[in-house]
Amino acid sequence: MSAEPQALWNTVLERLKARITEEGFNTWFKPTRLIEVRDGTLLVEVPNPFFVEWIEEYYGKLLADALSEVNSGSTRVAFQACKVEPGAARPKFIRRRIVYAHNESRLQERYAFTGFVVGEHNRFAHAAALAVAEAPSEVYNPLFIYGGVGLGKTHLVQAIGNYLLRTRPKLAVAYIPAETLFIELIDAVEKGTRMEFKNRYRSKDVLLIDDIHFLRGKESLQEEVFHLFNHLYEGGKQVVLTSDRPPREIPTLEERLASRFSGGLVVDIQPPVLETRIAILRRKAELEAQRLPQDVAYYIASRVRSNVRELEGALVRLLALSSLTGRGLTTGLAEEVLHDILRNRPRTTPNRIVKQVSRTFNATVEDIKGRRRTAPLALARQTSMFLIRKLLGISLKEIGRFFGGKDHTTVIHAIDKIKKLTEEDLEFKERIMGIEQRINRG
Repeated sequence: MSAEPQALWNTVLERLKARITEEGFNTWFKPTRLIEVRDGTLLVEVPNPFFVEWIEEYYGKLLADALSEVNSGSTRVAFQACKVEPGAARPKFIRRRIVYAHNESRLQERYAFTGFVVGEHNRFAHAAALAVAEAPSEVYNPLFIYGGVGLGKTHLVQAIGNYLLRTRPKLAVAYIPAETLFIELIDAVEKGTRMEFKNRYRSKDVLLIDDIHFLRGKESLQEEVFHLFNHLYEGGKQVVLTSDRPPREIPTLEERLASRFSGGLVVDIQPPVLETRIAILRRKAELEAQRLPQDVAYYIASRVRSNVRELEGALVRLLALSSLTGRGLTTGLAEEVLHDILRNRPRTTPNRIVKQVSRTFNATVEDIKGRRRTAPLALARQTSMFLIRKLLGISLKEIGRFFGGKDHTTVIHAIDKIKKLTEEDLEFKERIMGIEQRINRG
């Protein structure tokens, strides 16, 4: 192996070392080793598969920045995990994945429909994304996906791009976060290359823009996106957008943009319920060739509720600690792993949920849990039952007992009613989402 690739990797490491903590560098990057260069890819060895997950999730952007600063070509970085078998003279490689690459589309290979766990909270969004991937510009254009942080918006939008690259390689597909688009616009203005900037994205057949809420307050970027959107849409090109809220709820977004973004299909992703969180954990563990015990999956899923990204991050920590220490996957080990995540966060209980509902409905906790049946109190009580079931996953019988011995059929009626209201009344749905966000923030 020539000294040039080794020097390049060493320079990347030096850049990373200056930008992360000493502990982080020594833990995740010091054990790495450049083993070969193949087809423009720097193949880097790491101790086990969980290094790949961790580096990709928490240091991917820093790695991308460091590589782009020291290399202007088409060099890629791939991490390959290995495991030394007893008595083996050489390590057996068990995982290889490209973490960062200079490429036209900016898509990350790990985002695919096959790795996306579908539940009631995201079923519509998943179906819409798959429909767009199978027939771009023919079904939903634009497709606008919104939801809270870490719920899978980026996964879905990149899954569309990766599906198209595999099934229709001749299509020009590009993924870009809105923040990156803004940085490129500023750079184009400073360098006098604004027309090149315009043409770069107007030439795409499919444009995927992530976190479009970044447009708020940026008039020049809104102007560019407005004309870019019109050019693509009128040319029969597919546009997919993601945001943390619906188009008309994005502060300071121009009405003409909000109108165009709302002109296709607008779908949302909600936080996953307990059963789906468990399924996500077990699917993720299976992809890592690990068997996650049911009690451990339940322990993690019942305590990490805010988003999928944090849920998967907790699992990666657990698997990494187990691999590095040789300890089994137990609830005790999970408790150690989650200690830092949970230590400053109050545990969600039925009482905490009712308290947050009481704030929204201007009622007391006692009244909601009591027997008075005025219409406002009944709605607050039904909302509480719905959220307790959704966020905690406890049985209908337990919920009924919590509310003074209500029959399980009463609880079912309450859950069904609130679910129907959230589907039919956007304003009510926003109220429910606000309550959930306060609960998840602790």
